[in-house]
Amino acid sequence: MQAVHTALIVDDEPDIRRLIALTLERMGLVCYQAENVSEALTSLEERQYHFCITDMKLPDGDGLELTQLCNRKYPDMPIAMITAYGNMDLAVNALKSGAFDFVAKPIDTERLRQLVKAALQLTRIQTIRPISYSELLGATPCMIELKDKIRKVARTQAPVFVYGESGTGKELVAQLIHSQSARADKPFIAVNCGAIPAELMESEFFGHIKGSFTGALNNKNGFFKAANGGTLFLDEVAELPLDLQVKLLRVVQEKSVRSVGAEVEEHIDVRIVTASHEDLAAMVNDHQFRQDLYFRLNVIQLDVPRLSERKDDIEELTHHFITKYANEWSMPSTKLSEEALAALLEYSFPGNVRELENILQRAFTMMEGDIIRLDDLYFPANIAAELDSVTDDTPKEHAPIATNNLEGYLENIEKRAIEEALLATRWNKTAAAEKLGISFRALRYRCKKLGID
Repeated sequence: MQAVHTALIVDDEPDIRRLIALTLERMGLVCYQAENVSEALTSLEERQYHFCITDMKLPDGDGLELTQLCNRKYPDMPIAMITAYGNMDLAVNALKSGAFDFVAKPIDTERLRQLVKAALQLTRIQTIRPISYSELLGATPCMIELKDKIRKVARTQAPVFVYGESGTGKELVAQLIHSQSARADKPFIAVNCGAIPAELMESEFFGHIKGSFTGALNNKNGFFKAANGGTLFLDEVAELPLDLQVKLLRVVQEKSVRSVGAEVEEHIDVRIVTASHEDLAAMVNDHQFRQDLYFRLNVIQLDVPRLSERKDDIEELTHHFITKYANEWSMPSTKLSEEALAALLEYSFPGNVRELENILQRAFTMMEGDIIRLDDLYFPANIAAELDSVTDDTPKEHAPIATNNLEGYLENIEKRAIEEALLATRWNKTAAAEKLGISFRALRYRCKKLGID
């Protein structure tokens, strides 16, 4: 895994910080942000940076003073200044204060990229392994605490249990633990324990040799051998049957595996990270999960907060997902209306961050123009109200699926609405899109995703 550079962005305007961060992240840098001198000084004390860029005017101080301080305390870190357009006097003062270069507002991203490339050639600070927090977004106290725990846990070899509701980002937490550990250049193997048929579990986990059972046409390593030297992430570990839990316990204790059909065990070096939305301690009390295995796997527990517990992060997450889909789909930059943002902040998000992303992805395809409005958001609460209005003679094939699968539930409703519109218009997609109140592009995208021919 390649080493990365880090950057500190200091500006009191969120839009400017986001623009700079997006530009630098595309160059492979990990970005940290501060909105004033006080926050910048705190951030500089917490870690080393390969590059810093600061605005000239800040709410609690002067960018020139920050530049001078950095030159005294952090001489190996190049620092650049953001100046007002056409004000060469400020630019000259910045250079005299120790800034290695400057960029004027409005910021030219190409000029910024050239500046950063030059800065990284000058920096004498050692590069580090990726700490890719760009995807684990959030600056609320519970998220800061979680990131700090991840950093500490990554330094150890202890098994970790990640507990949190579906959609909170448990696999991302596991990836971060791996990427910051001494195993970062080794494999990270993620396994959804609930998606493997019971009859194939032993072979999938431990491997098998050719001819050991009907259908075993070749040797197979299995998850543990594939992760040798690295990290094995067992998601939804509560789904493992008791007989496999016994075998998993032996692997954890003996650090060796025996493939199905093999006569000898093979030593393995794997760090195990597990996750579940189930309360494993309660399952132990109910005799649904082995107590000895629980104690082996839950040496350190990390709790991932629900999105409803960190609503102050919703705006940042929303900006991230909108930018993500604009880039992936080569669409123009998009904004969220104030009414739509207010609705998102009020919503409880039972599906957590995954649900937020799904709602925004759907809204991105439904919107007209470059602004996501309130009507473009498709909340489950709206769908439930719609379902309540359906009469009792609704055909059984239109009944909604179980609501413990939120994504499938939403897609079922969408598919039903689209199919009915297509039937009513004799599969004229242009007319169906008009009937649904969406663009033809949005209808074509939804048909492809939902498998509607």
